[in-house]
Amino acid sequence: MASQYKNLSYNTLVRGTKINRRAQNRQTRVSMNNPATIVMTDFSQISPFSIEPTASIDETNAKMIACGVRLLFVLDNSDGLIGLITAFDVLGEKPVQIIQERGGKREDVMAKDIMTPHDNLQALQMSDVANACVGDIVETMKTFGRQHILVVEKDPANGTEYIQGLFSSSQIERQLHMNIELSSRAANFADLEKALRSA
Repeated sequence: MASQYKNLSYNTLVRGTKINRRAQNRQTRVSMNNPATIVMTDFSQISPFSIEPTASIDETNAKMIACGVRLLFVLDNSDGLIGLITAFDVLGEKPVQIIQERGGKREDVMAKDIMTPHDNLQALQMSDVANACVGDIVETMKTFGRQHILVVEKDPANGTEYIQGLFSSSQIERQLHMNIELSSRAANFADLEKALRSA
């Protein structure tokens, strides 16, 4: 049966993308037809959590647990985004693969070794999100198997692209009071990129 909701298009993040940091009233009960922004974590209102690229994966995991999140932005010294790291990256096969390739121990693996680099990240445009509903975001997550979706906006004054927000499937599930069945089509950002290129 065809869905009444649409997929939104992804765009590749540009080098030097910043995170818009500015606190958010989140509506706890929503429907699929509510505006998408209701379920978006808006970084102009809520500061995102980040970590330095040289943090060990155990430090990264500990910070995720302490902050109650499953995703951290990896930032350089000037707060520019160089990548992001998820709990799946930390607890999955990536650390084991790095150790097998390079040798060493688990404590030698750093966030930068297993993060998804900025040039492999995809994001939605805020202009599209502003005209979308919750169902559109859910449909996009389902189609591409994404637990997290970034949202970017360009500053018209200087052309700098900022990460304006983030959609989290677990947050949306809590607000919709329903489970989101994600496709296994795109298990990570690299797979998502391949899927987008072949679409």
